[in-house]
Amino acid sequence: MDTRLIQIGNSRGVRIPKVLIKAAALEAPLRFRVVNSGLLIERTTDPRAGWEAAAKDLNDRGETGLLDEPVPTAFDESEWEWG
Repeated sequence: MDTRLIQIGNSRGVRIPKVLIKAAALEAPLRFRVVNSGLLIERTTDPRAGWEAAAKDLNDRGETGLLDEPVPTAFDESEWEWG
């Protein structure tokens, strides 16, 4: 599908047909990247998507606590005072 740039204030824009928005499952916010062949518009993903369900699943299985024991850092050993 071809389109053209339109003037939007001091910027330029592209109208994206509703059918393409639906097919690509686009929702705000979006990420734009310049690629060799032009401009790529991508859905952004929540970096913590699914964490709540995964935590509930672990809890339901009785797995609680940290995966690894905390390892003290240089800051912990030299500058931090536990009260």
